[in-house]
Amino acid sequence: MRLFKQLVGVFAVLGVLVGALAIFAFDVVKIDWVVFMEIQPSFGTQEQPRAVPARSIPVEGAAYIPGAGAPVNPVAADEVSLSRGSQLFATHCQMCHGDEGLGNGPVSAFLVKKKPADLTSDLVQSKSDGSIFMVITNGVYNPNNTLFPGVEFSGQCPPLNENFTVRERWDLVNYVRTLKAAGQ
Repeated sequence: MRLFKQLVGVFAVLGVLVGALAIFAFDVVKIDWVVFMEIQPSFGTQEQPRAVPARSIPVEGAAYIPGAGAPVNPVAADEVSLSRGSQLFATHCQMCHGDEGLGNGPVSAFLVKKKPADLTSDLVQSKSDGSIFMVITNGVYNPNNTLFPGVEFSGQCPPLNENFTVRERWDLVNYVRTLKAAGQ
C-alpha cells in the first residue's frame, strides 16, 4: 500500500511538471497538422484572384458572354431600379464622381493623374447600357485607350463586379442614365 501511494505521488508530480512544460511550450512548439483547406488552389492577400474555371456559371447566372459584345439591359428603368441605383451610387460611386456625377467628388481632389469620369458628359451618355455595364463590371484600366478609341479618356475606375450583383450593376446603369437629365 505504501509503494502504491509513492507511485501515485511520483506520477502526480510528473503530471504537474509535464503540464507546466506544456503550458510554457504551447506557442513555441508548433505542430503543423495537415488540413485539407491548405491543399487546394487559392490566392494570398493582395493577390489577384484566380481566373474563373472554364465552363462555370456564377451563382446568379451569366452576366454576359465573353466575345459576344456588350450585353443588353434586361432591367427596366422603373422607380425601384432607379431608387436602388441611387442608393448604390451614393454609397459606392459618389465619393469619386460627386453628387451629380460630374467627376468632382471629395476623393477626386486627391486623384492627380486619373480624374473620375464626368458621367453626365456626351461621351459617357452616348455609350450603350451594355458598355456602361461592362465598365462597372471590369473597371477602366485603360493605358492604350481601347475602351473609347479616338477619345482622350482620363478616368480610371476599379472593377466593381465583386461589390455588386448583376442586378445591382444594371440598377446603376439605369441611374447613370438619369444623371444627364439632372445635370441639364
